[in-house]
Amino acid sequence: MTPAVFALAMMLQQDAGLRGAQLDEADSSIEAGLVDAALVEPTRNGFDGFRSQPLIVVNGAMMQQAERTVADEALGNARSAQNNPMANEMTAALDRSVTRGLAALAAKQNPDGSWGEIQFGRSVAVTALACLALMADGNTPGRGVYGEQVSKGLEYVLRNTTESGLVATDSANSPMYGHGFATLFLGEVYGMTQGGGDTDLADRTHRALVKAVRLIETSQNREGGWRYNPVPFDADTSVTICQIMALRSARNAGLEVSKDVVDKAVEYVRSCQNVDGGFRYQFSMGPSSWPRSAAGIASLQYAGIYEDRAIDAGIGYVVGSAMPGANMGESQIHYFYGHYYAVQAMFLQGGRPWERWWPAIRSELLGRQRADGSWNDDSAGDDYGTAMALIVLQMPKRYLPIFQK
Repeated sequence: MTPAVFALAMMLQQDAGLRGAQLDEADSSIEAGLVDAALVEPTRNGFDGFRSQPLIVVNGAMMQQAERTVADEALGNARSAQNNPMANEMTAALDRSVTRGLAALAAKQNPDGSWGEIQFGRSVAVTALACLALMADGNTPGRGVYGEQVSKGLEYVLRNTTESGLVATDSANSPMYGHGFATLFLGEVYGMTQGGGDTDLADRTHRALVKAVRLIETSQNREGGWRYNPVPFDADTSVTICQIMALRSARNAGLEVSKDVVDKAVEYVRSCQNVDGGFRYQFSMGPSSWPRSAAGIASLQYAGIYEDRAIDAGIGYVVGSAMPGANMGESQIHYFYGHYYAVQAMFLQGGRPWERWWPAIRSELLGRQRADGSWNDDSAGDDYGTAMALIVLQMPKRYLPIFQK
């Protein structure tokens, strides 16, 4: 067993013990099916000790089976998609599809390093997502088949980081969306490459990441959420999940992140869950929708909550509303946005939800790929659709630290 895997096993063993103790304390008399913020004391993984901790990055797809077994034993054989990959998660057809998609996406990069089209031309959000799609294949700045494209994308994002910490182009509308995705990208880059490679680039990435995180912390509103602009007024679930993922990525990469900020964000997300298990757009009353519900589930998971009735109810709602291949009309609304979060939620949940969801969304996305290797999104453009599809389809590779439970 390698030292890194031994350290990982010890960390997982400690975490499994903590989680077991917390579950033992849960109130066993809670009525099934109810959704309320006070139902179950949330099981946390990592955010209780939220100050910076050493990061061990393990590219799960490359981990030898013997090493995976050590980690599984340390968890007490707990079942999750990450720790126990299913047979045939990756197929030859999927490999061919991803290879074509990556080539198509890389070819669309603009000379200045950006991606994006239609109203999202040269968008930091689309650029960040495109780079994450390339990194999901193992490419990092300057390394890998598409390392040059990731480097150029990173430089574009860094050039659009303002002194205040906001990552946005001058023409950006609703800049906190783009800021959240860009901060997530910076966190993943820094988490995967710190301590090696271009030290000047690593230093600049770190400085931008620190400023971006501080901006997120200071722009949280009193309810615990975020909205379109970097000011602490108003909030919605869509923008809030972007910031929670960004904070999680930064924390994984070793940055200090305020636990109070995360706790308030969790309270806000919980307050937006309806009795049907789905999540609404804002704190005030409103209908559930499956894309927001997938985002709501993922936000709780990225806050370190994995065992919770709110998550179970949310997954039930998403499966019942947008199961791939079931020809549900609602499932086409905000298609790529919804599936970007849904596949993460199912992956992090593991077990039966992942076993059902993954083959279905894999088959559906392979069928939607165009002859040139891209995926179409009528509202946000092909660059966005292709990046989102590739992130979804490469979940089983387990390269990005944010997807490692």
